[in-house]
Amino acid sequence: MSKLAINVSNKVQAFKKGTAFVIGVRNSSKGMGLTTSKTDVSVLSEHDLEHLGANFNLESMSRVAAPNGAIFALLGLGDSAVEKLNPDAYRALGGAIARNLKGIAQVVVDLGITKQDDLLALIEGIQLGNYEYNGLKSKANVKPIAFSKVTVITDLKVTAANLSRIQIIAGAVQSTRDLVNTPPNLMYPAAMVKEVQSASKGLGLSITVWDEKALAKDGFGGILAVGMGSSRPPRLVKLEYRPKGAKNHLALVGKGITFDTGGLSLKPAESMVGMKYDMTGAATAFQSVVAIAKLGLPVRVTAWLCLAENMPSGTAQRPDDVIKIRNGKTVEVLNTDAEGRLVLADGLSVAAEAKPDLILDIATLTGAATIALGNRYAGLMGDEKAVSAVQQAAKNTGELVWHMPLPIELRQLLNSDVADIANVKIGNRAGGMLIGGHFLREFVPSTIAWAHLDVAGPADNGGAAYGYTPKGGTGAILRTMVEVASGLAKAK
Repeated sequence: MSKLAINVSNKVQAFKKGTAFVIGVRNSSKGMGLTTSKTDVSVLSEHDLEHLGANFNLESMSRVAAPNGAIFALLGLGDSAVEKLNPDAYRALGGAIARNLKGIAQVVVDLGITKQDDLLALIEGIQLGNYEYNGLKSKANVKPIAFSKVTVITDLKVTAANLSRIQIIAGAVQSTRDLVNTPPNLMYPAAMVKEVQSASKGLGLSITVWDEKALAKDGFGGILAVGMGSSRPPRLVKLEYRPKGAKNHLALVGKGITFDTGGLSLKPAESMVGMKYDMTGAATAFQSVVAIAKLGLPVRVTAWLCLAENMPSGTAQRPDDVIKIRNGKTVEVLNTDAEGRLVLADGLSVAAEAKPDLILDIATLTGAATIALGNRYAGLMGDEKAVSAVQQAAKNTGELVWHMPLPIELRQLLNSDVADIANVKIGNRAGGMLIGGHFLREFVPSTIAWAHLDVAGPADNGGAAYGYTPKGGTGAILRTMVEVASGLAKAK
């Protein structure tokens, strides 16, 4: 991605070569037309917009020659009778601008925005959309991104603090995407620890790391069991931000399976591809704390990153094994591919020991989540207080979550003859996401507000980029986590 400078101005600069002017195209009862702007678009009035290739469909873009070698980028703003131009829409439009104009260094955006929330959302979308992951491609196969300066034309004012907040949060989202997109031969538990240590420098964060010996000594049986089949041993990371005067405490617990083969309950080949994304929860929790610290929010936040590689080998855990979790409960492991809940059980147990005001866990936990909700919504489960906090935060940030129930009758499916609880019900295909939520509920005392986010769908975009969401790792729900922290910081 390129380093991007965004500013606002009430004056339109002169047309010049190499500059793109983004103008809105909207459909109404009078037909397709340009939206109000301060830019001189008189040369376009001579033509039929449709003949120029313009399209009013949301996020569509066509390019037309402008005076002095400049470019008009005609951006579809939808149909006024169908699409409401609210902050969510402007955030997506900002992403479309960044995606479509990455080869142009200077861009002027003149969409006639008159509301502050719409303006901030547009700027955030531009920052979030300014992303591309090229991994280990050779330079010959990577086209440089020229996109570096954006001027938004408006009479509204934006403070430096507004721009800084957007940049910090967008940076954390992009760092999360990078972590998740990194190939699994390079991103394993110990490598993730190094990433945490490097990114935390100068932020006043405290870091504690448990290696395999410390995990055994301190009773983290779930993380140990999942990681015991790999030659690259598991880790638990505690990352804490504790500013002076903080009255409330938020705990984040992230699933960090750096690669998931399914263990001895081996996945089919096609299901195994993409399992580098199974550490999204830990990456999100980690970068949420980084963003919260950079923002200086007056709230205590502790992240627990549960890191393991789930591999089959002669040392791997077996179906029928019984393991003991940090809080003393025993688990009968019937499916080693239901491993995320085992590492989270340890993380939730230790997080609860500090009695935080709120515990949120985030995980790519179940394929059942995508069957129920598709690929863009995160499944949200938990108690009323915690669920309400997450729902409000998600609404504020424009991220998609859907409250799912925890039906009491499903809990009995996890009963075990030899342990306190089983990790799955073999043969049951109904309510898989909800059963995962029930399992996790067992490791959080009822006195602590708790919510679980299953991001198996939105964590990875396997299709084409849209809005501010790129292909691959998305960084979804991080902005919601930061917003939850902001709410706790304001609460008495």
